[in-house]
Amino acid sequence: MNHSILIIYYSKYGSTLKLAEMIARGVYMVDDCEATIRCVAAPESTKVKHPEASLQELKTCDALAIGSPSYFGGPAAPVKAFIDSTTPLWMNGTLSGKPACAFSSSNSIHGGQEIVLLSLLVPLMHHGMLIMGLPYTEAALNNATAGGTPYGPSHVSADHRNTLERNEKALCLSMGKRLASMAVKLKTPNR
Repeated sequence: MNHSILIIYYSKYGSTLKLAEMIARGVYMVDDCEATIRCVAAPESTKVKHPEASLQELKTCDALAIGSPSYFGGPAAPVKAFIDSTTPLWMNGTLSGKPACAFSSSNSIHGGQEIVLLSLLVPLMHHGMLIMGLPYTEAALNNATAGGTPYGPSHVSADHRNTLERNEKALCLSMGKRLASMAVKLKTPNR
């Protein structure tokens, strides 16, 4: 049985995309799990690397990771618009009980990463999703000097530098692995 982990992101300059790709690598560390990376509707000026996310993919996924850069301390408008479009799923309880997490990037260390993560997690809670974060048992969380929070993986792009720092990578891998492992546990009988 394959478990589908959906990773949705918005990325104008590539930083949030790098996080999504690293989380996907963590997903693939878990047997019988596959990552599907999708973007949200983006302005024409944004380079799009993946197909656009659909509500149908949300319905059928076993777990969700959603990411956004910080724009003035909040999620990007396209991510908010996508979340707002999930009302029909909320009305039917479609996402209830599925594990979920958030990830973010910002230009500076005080650019609002944690606020964005919490802003993304709130609607997932309204959907009844099982929120996952990063515990302090993760050594990379204790050693992070750039991105990385207990609320989810993050990245400090420092003027659109898209190279993830070592601890940022480790936290993304851990988050992907944790999310996929939980999806397996929830769908596998007697586990």
